Amino acid sequence: MGQCVERCRRDSRNSPQTRAKNGKGVGGGAVSGGKLASQGGGAASPAERAPCPDRAVGTAPSRGVPSCKDPGEYPTADTKDGAESVGIKVESGVLISALEEQEYSEQRIAEMFLRYRDAREDAVLADGMERFLADLHVEPADFVVLALAWKFQAATMCRFSREEFVGGCRALRADNTKAIQTRFPELMSEVQTEENFKELYRFTFNFGLDAEEGQRALPCEMAIALWRLVFSQDPPHILSRWLEFLLENPAGIRGVSRDTWNMFLNLAQTVGSDLSSYSEDEAWPSLFDAFVEWELERRRRGESGGGTLPGGLDDGGGDDEGDDEKREDCVVGGKADPSGIGLQQG
Repeated sequence: MGQCVERCRRDSRNSPQTRAKNGKGVGGGAVSGGKLASQGGGAASPAERAPCPDRAVGTAPSRGVPSCKDPGEYPTADTKDGAESVGIKVESGVLISALEEQEYSEQRIAEMFLRYRDAREDAVLADGMERFLADLHVEPADFVVLALAWKFQAATMCRFSREEFVGGCRALRADNTKAIQTRFPELMSEVQTEENFKELYRFTFNFGLDAEEGQRALPCEMAIALWRLVFSQDPPHILSRWLEFLLENPAGIRGVSRDTWNMFLNLAQTVGSDLSSYSEDEAWPSLFDAFVEWELERRRRGESGGGTLPGGLDDGGGDDEGDDEKREDCVVGGKADPSGIGLQQG
């Protein structure tokens, strides 16, 4: 868009009509008495060289904008071809764009980072994160906090590196907490698009992993908390039954793999609440087969609860290659922070 505006501005300024009406010849010389000044029109008079009274001494005029508010230089309402008025409007757009680009300060972003930076590490850690969110007037479990972490491209919970913090503020065009708050509606709209939500959803899995522990699968407790958070704005029909299934069958689930996490979004988008369109012949994770069997059996019995996983089936726990990870059972009321940003992992 910026290139298009610049091109329109340049084309309008350099057109023969515009140059003629602004007192410029096609070759660039000033017009005087129908002749180019460079061809015998003579030097400009002192009055013509006088500085503009409406501009401070020592300042340069804005590029492409007439330097004096003279009726002969500014286009009037009765301009016939409209070339000048178009040029002025386009130039205004360029100036507005430039102001938007400069509406935040790199120095103020750096100062804000230092305000929350840990005393011993060049990053915002748990204490600084808690103060940061408090100044933003948001809670750790708010969806917008997860969206903010996605915008900052945070690699892990409870931590913003200097690069992540500064880069996120640049992306938001904000250099203080008040400015960040004003960007929240825009950020929320951004993550509601299908493509961006899918990106946010996949980001959430990595965000929930404990890098220090070398986790490659989410503990069930953490996965449940993050599913609730990432779907808090528009929960799919099967979400509540899926989470209940995970909570009621902890013995058979060691963790939630990346494949299971990613495929659940597809499941939620393609399978209706009655599960009638689910087919075991499709390439679903085996845990989904167990969930559907559990749910259909529950409905047949007409009971509110379920049973154990059919055949003692589990999710495989580790990464997609089946690493043997430490067993992590689903528990209720654990310490995991649903957002994982404001508090340490349990």
